[in-house]
Amino acid sequence: MKMKLDAPPSLSRRDFNKRLLVAGSCLGIGPALLTHRSYAQTSQEMKIGIIGSGRIGGAIGIRWAEAGHQVLFSSRHPDELTDLIKQAGENASAGFPAEAAAFGDVVFIAVPYHALPQVGEDYAHLMQDKVVIDCGNPRADRDGPMADEAIAKGTGVASAEYLPGVRLVRAFNAISWIEVGEEAFRDGDLIGVPIAGDDASGVAIASQLVTDIGFDPVIVGGLDRAKEFDRGTDVYVKGLTAAELRTALKL
Repeated sequence: MKMKLDAPPSLSRRDFNKRLLVAGSCLGIGPALLTHRSYAQTSQEMKIGIIGSGRIGGAIGIRWAEAGHQVLFSSRHPDELTDLIKQAGENASAGFPAEAAAFGDVVFIAVPYHALPQVGEDYAHLMQDKVVIDCGNPRADRDGPMADEAIAKGTGVASAEYLPGVRLVRAFNAISWIEVGEEAFRDGDLIGVPIAGDDASGVAIASQLVTDIGFDPVIVGGLDRAKEFDRGTDVYVKGLTAAELRTALKL
């Protein structure tokens, strides 16, 4: 028998999820499992390959699987993704990064930024003309000098150089995995997710994928404008609504 968890009438869904997270931390249960619930069904099912199944890749992938997308999480050690696949449910599977790159109509790259050049070298040929969503954030303390170069160019421009031939979109870099777990489909105005890309259809697909997991897409412009929501900017991981984002970014 499956247990169904619903918020009592006196509690909002957001407050209920927070109580679950507190209780779960005492029991040793992770937040992704506690907030596992299908809130909405996508209008267009897609196959999504995820390269990098850590905190952000795992959290967003679970939400996409809940929405009805077919998700292939990948790792160099896919046998270690068993718990993640259980959390994501019947729409999820695991494989190697090359399998994710080949599988997805959309490929989501969620790796430490210093790994992006190698991802491009190894798998760009498998992702030609596909919509590729990059959420990596360069950090010099972790990624070395290449992070400073990417920040100086703007991450959208830099990532495009590492991923030739794909329909690149920058999105999900300015939201935390905790917000994905706790704040999806929250009461009131949804958290906004800024998006940048040069391919209009790719941006439209990324926008739908933002909506599918309970957030509000905010189209900022082309890849050259992705730097406006890079790590360290005033809108980075601030939990702003779409309206607040548009005001802050002067859209």
